Amino acid sequence: MRQEELQLLVESISLQWFEKPFRHKVMFNSRLRTTGGRYLLHTHNIELNETYYKEHGIDELIGIIKHELCHYHLHLEGKGYKHRDADFRELLKIVDAPRFCKPLISKKRQQLSIKYMYACVNCKQAYMRKRKLDTNKYMCGRCKGKIKLVKSIDEL
Repeated sequence: MRQEELQLLVESISLQWFEKPFRHKVMFNSRLRTTGGRYLLHTHNIELNETYYKEHGIDELIGIIKHELCHYHLHLEGKGYKHRDADFRELLKIVDAPRFCKPLISKKRQQLSIKYMYACVNCKQAYMRKRKLDTNKYMCGRCKGKIKLVKSIDEL
């Protein structure tokens, strides 16, 4: 999707669902990793994560746009625009916007790269790691007990 198409999409969603114009810029930001989008308070612009559009499609992108437009319109009106505010939660329900994004498929693949499982000898606290850990150097963060290797993917 090109920049102009994205701008027109956001402007049309704003008029359709909020009955108010969107007068600022919207753009894809490739640096966003953990969020679907963000509303910038100082410039009133909206940045969106293009990965959500590529992995989940236009419906997920529209949901994220609605969510960010809730922040946008409430902030400009001087109402509660933060996630914990009642005004924000109420507007989310009215426009049928999601409170959270779906998890990214590419993020799930990163989580699968866990290769080592450690556990505390005393309290049985589990620790999942991508890299090997020196058990003589580290101890349990909960009870200060000794940590031992339980399972290694390399052994399987």
